[in-house]
Amino acid sequence: MKKPLIGASCALLLASATALAGAIPASAAQAPSPKLAAVDFAGTVALSNCSGSLVRLPNSQAGDPALILSNGHCLDTGMPSAGQVLVNRASSRTFSLLNSAGTKVATLRANKMVYGTMTDTDVSIYQLNTTYAAIKSSYNISPLTVSASHPTAGTAIKVVSGYWKRIYSCNADGFVYRLKEGSWTFKDSLRYTSSCNTIGGTSGSPVVDATTGQVVAVNNTGNESGERCTVNNPCEVDQAGNVTVRKGINYAQQTYQIPACFGPGNVLNLSLAGCVLPKP
Repeated sequence: MKKPLIGASCALLLASATALAGAIPASAAQAPSPKLAAVDFAGTVALSNCSGSLVRLPNSQAGDPALILSNGHCLDTGMPSAGQVLVNRASSRTFSLLNSAGTKVATLRANKMVYGTMTDTDVSIYQLNTTYAAIKSSYNISPLTVSASHPTAGTAIKVVSGYWKRIYSCNADGFVYRLKEGSWTFKDSLRYTSSCNTIGGTSGSPVVDATTGQVVAVNNTGNESGERCTVNNPCEVDQAGNVTVRKGINYAQQTYQIPACFGPGNVLNLSLAGCVLPKP
């Protein structure tokens, strides 16, 4: 799990290490590179222990209660156990909302933890006590949109950490049938190419498609020391049960499944047709 680092010296060092903006190299003349979306810190948030983002679903309306996306292991109530799914719990958690430059412009407050789990995926979703329209009117910040489509291998992506105010640029290297970490198992995880060398505190960062500007995953873990299937050292398991350890490689959990589990008004409904998120 990408837990936060502690210490002012670490913060100073990492704050000065700004990631280079990743552009897709010029391809053959007959196939020009796609135009990249402008990806910055606008709409990202810093939690007390992780990163996150202000998000909308494809059918969300301006007057709907706003949502915050992060990791299940970033819950302020502690990490859910394997098999545990938490829904609709009261919460007053706060989030620091950032503008495009990474400057804090507001403190947002939740009134509910809508969904949280580390089973099959690693996600938490909080509902705020305000709407997208109110946030836009007060701070001129729009939410990021969660894509309802499975990303494609090779896609240029950016991992945007509100905790460290740092953007990592790389590509989706591929997808992992099962990613095992301690007692938890994640399904169809997105593996980064090596330049997304995310660190503690980047947990919950939105993974943004650099072409569409939409959220396709949420950053959550990486193999730190080459151990096999332990906490902070996840291993890949294929359909035949073969285990692969990739030291220094990091991963995210896809988010395309989320929109199908919310009805009008951003209301969670795990019984909706097409909803495959784990249920309590």
